[in-house]
Amino acid sequence: MAQLTDSERRAWLRLSRTENVGPVTFQNLIRRFGTATAALEELPRMASRGGGKNFVLPDAAQAEQEIAQLNKLGGRLIAACEPEFPRGLAALEAPPPLISVLGHPHLLQKEMVAIVGARNASALARKFTDTLARELGFAGLVVVSGLARGIDASAHEAALAVGTVAVVAGGVDIVYPPENEKLYAAIRDQGVIVSEMRLGEAPQARHFPRRNRIISGLARGVVVVEAAEKSGSLITAQYALDQGREVFAVPGSPLDPRARGANRLIREGASLTEHAEDVLAVLRPMLGAGFAEPDAASPASPAAGLEEEADRIRSRVEEALGPAPVEVDELIRQLGAPAGAVLTVILELELAGRCIRHPGNRVSWA
Repeated sequence: MAQLTDSERRAWLRLSRTENVGPVTFQNLIRRFGTATAALEELPRMASRGGGKNFVLPDAAQAEQEIAQLNKLGGRLIAACEPEFPRGLAALEAPPPLISVLGHPHLLQKEMVAIVGARNASALARKFTDTLARELGFAGLVVVSGLARGIDASAHEAALAVGTVAVVAGGVDIVYPPENEKLYAAIRDQGVIVSEMRLGEAPQARHFPRRNRIISGLARGVVVVEAAEKSGSLITAQYALDQGREVFAVPGSPLDPRARGANRLIREGASLTEHAEDVLAVLRPMLGAGFAEPDAASPASPAAGLEEEADRIRSRVEEALGPAPVEVDELIRQLGAPAGAVLTVILELELAGRCIRHPGNRVSWA
């Protein structure tokens, strides 16, 4: 890990804000070109090779302005390659390239547990959450949640005195929902607020899964207190499973629709949780240990050689792609082509907006 220079930090921000560049594509570009500055220089040409038109890079002045505004608020950007970046996020297969933080970023270096649940939570669920968050906090764990109404708000409020992290779906300067304005101010003063969205951006529905991925990624485990079927809390639990985190669920009445999601998690193997000790008994053995690290990046191959090979197999890759997602490894196996060349074609198609990535290292036509 290394500290970025100011100019490279701006380049990281511009690259991360580039259309069609998600965390996986960002990581692939850094692996290939070494720096964001070098990747930005190559992006228009690569998008053109993939069939893209009118490719536009984010404005450098806007990136500089966003960094300056965040600094003025007392916040900062932390890149995935820097030592201050949370260990849990760094261990994800493709971490968010940058996070914005307001408050006390040292809390991100502590052991964390996430507590999530229904926005329209019952009074009993909120009371349980208050007790659970306090006891987990006094046991030394920082409580992570999403600053939503209901269970999230109860978890944050109870953990304020010992440390809490709010991951938001908009910019770190945007208070959402509005009724949590006082709680937002308290967390900014005593805890830390985190987001990967640009400053000033209002939360949108498509942002919440990205927020949920960060919530689970920061934590050793996720506790679901109340959750209806198909709720955002279950999405967070699924991310936790995908990331190798522990999942805990609080049982509820079968007559309450808000308990169905948590009850189903228990049937599927989540740890039944009635007390803080149920969580601590599972997490204690792993506290202080490292997270499972992602595979080390392979050295970048010479671009010229890759592009020549990519041109030879481009039509075969395009023919093999379809509307249904296919695993990249399976695509390479079926084509019998060099992996670097196949990945180059996919990367160019992604930048052109013609190919999209799905969970599980799968791709399809956009």
